[in-house]
Amino acid sequence: MKVLMLNGSVRKNGNTKTALLEIAKVLKEYGIESEIFEISEPVRDCIGCKGCTDAGCRFEDNGVNEFIKKAKEADGFVFGTPVYYAHPSGRILSFLDRAFYSGGKAFGFKPAAAVACARRGGTTASFDVMNKYFGISNMITVGSSYWNIIHGAAPGEAEKDAEGIQTMHNIANNMAWILNCIDTAKKNNIPYPTLETGNRTNFIR
Repeated sequence: MKVLMLNGSVRKNGNTKTALLEIAKVLKEYGIESEIFEISEPVRDCIGCKGCTDAGCRFEDNGVNEFIKKAKEADGFVFGTPVYYAHPSGRILSFLDRAFYSGGKAFGFKPAAAVACARRGGTTASFDVMNKYFGISNMITVGSSYWNIIHGAAPGEAEKDAEGIQTMHNIANNMAWILNCIDTAKKNNIPYPTLETGNRTNFIR
């Protein structure tokens, strides 16, 4: 089993990366592989051109299609973001808009956790924004013993947030449990849910 992680911070070795590494460390104890995917910069916005291909986005920059390719093989996900103005980073939102819009089938029925890192405020608002990608994609949202947040400003400060580190460890514990439950279901030929499709009530504003 493998968990694909996305680092939405411009600081490749900042506090968001610290949070992801703590999750990866615990997953390894369960024998679960992980990979941290770094977003290249700058990141183009999704323009709703509807030019998506089987490979993903028609614009092959920023690593979006590479991420989608990896997502198809991944069993679970962790998306990490720093907090900018009480909101996720613009780069991760642009990246996820394109990845989910053009490659949404790669994410369905897989567990995902969002992680937000801030100096002080805005973590829960950012966490809420990130979770919305999961809710529209038939994903399983992974929580923890507290909201999935960690605090730190200068690189290295997140390591001092004992409760934040504990929260990251429990994300990993919960992720591992859910992945093993899914694996058990597969081994016992329990199918994925059947979904109703086709209805779009467009007149509701």
